[in-house]
Amino acid sequence: METLFVNILVLLALIIGSAYFSATETAFSAMNRIRMKNLANNGNHRAVLALRLAENYDKLLSTILIGNNIVNIAATSLATGLFLAWLGHIGVTVSTVVMTLLILIFGEIIPKSLAKETPERMAMFSSPLLKAIAWLLTPVNFLFSALKRLLLHCFTTGAKQGITEDELIMIVEEAEHDGGIGKQERELILSAIEFYDLQAADIFTPRIDVEAVSEDEDVAEINRLFRTTGFSRLPVYREDIDNIIGVINIKDFYQQVVEDGRPLAEIMKPILFTAANMKISVLLKKLQLNKNHIAVIVDEYGGTLGIVTLEDILEELVGEIWDEHDEVIRDINRIGENLYQVSGSASLNHFASQFSLIELPDVASVSGWVAYKLARIPAVGDSFRDGDLAVTVSKMEGRRVAEITVRVEPAAAAGEKH
Repeated sequence: METLFVNILVLLALIIGSAYFSATETAFSAMNRIRMKNLANNGNHRAVLALRLAENYDKLLSTILIGNNIVNIAATSLATGLFLAWLGHIGVTVSTVVMTLLILIFGEIIPKSLAKETPERMAMFSSPLLKAIAWLLTPVNFLFSALKRLLLHCFTTGAKQGITEDELIMIVEEAEHDGGIGKQERELILSAIEFYDLQAADIFTPRIDVEAVSEDEDVAEINRLFRTTGFSRLPVYREDIDNIIGVINIKDFYQQVVEDGRPLAEIMKPILFTAANMKISVLLKKLQLNKNHIAVIVDEYGGTLGIVTLEDILEELVGEIWDEHDEVIRDINRIGENLYQVSGSASLNHFASQFSLIELPDVASVSGWVAYKLARIPAVGDSFRDGDLAVTVSKMEGRRVAEITVRVEPAAAAGEKH
């Protein structure tokens, strides 16, 4: 009877060992390394140990799998002997059924489910014992490591794949979903990720909207332009806007030109010129290095395509920046159920992201997109469909679309109306 009691205790210990190894495997595969590093930096010694073990994941995994197999095989063998002694030849079948259920439920499903809920805590709890087991199994781990290197040498492609941008975006989305970060934090992180893909042409102010002054312009007219636009800086051109030669600051203009009577040329600062395809991350560094706030985008013929300001670049990271003198203008306004009013100068990329458009022409603005879809100069009242969007031109400024009305109308529903 005493021997039976000891065997049952040993069997129970082996099942607990199986649960330990299963939970540890799940914990180390599911733990958040960033969270664990924060714990380690705050002086948690078990977090430091867990990170050290995780650094050599192959050794860690082989230790867990070897340990798990040893306890499972030992438990099954011991149970088979016990059931044979109790039930005779039918004991093998009974032992197989019972141990399968016990190991599956208490050695796999339950411990792995619990470890998945708190992987960092389980990884830290299991680390000291796991370190000792890894040391005991060093010779076996060495053999498995050598075998792995041999197999990798024979079959590996040599390609190493790091985390992709899409995967990083998914991580951020999951972090918001799980409550780890808020909506504003998510938007800021996603803006930073997308920031490095944007080019100057994606955010520029087109030539037609650029407010600039001639180098020969009289002081009264420049003063009027500063007052009406509310801008703090204005580009200066010679003869026409294709030949921008500098930029003037409102503070210098009033202090040195209006009050002191100095010529405009003396307060003019150099301006930065750039290509339309320059990444705005690179352009930002150039503006900072040259202490500029405005860059002129030059087209393939050397003319002025438009301008990009430091504020334009920063807004791609933090959203629209309004000061007390700005008139708040939204590019996309909801005016009814599934009905929107969209500015023609709105970025096509921003518009496409709002309305889930996929196929886009090589144009920067909504105005250009409308002209592309109509294949002619638009007029008020012109309309077309693009997927689920019914688009109508509602306002023109000269030959440019100033405003459109967009109704989100699923194609199936539109077909039923006709």
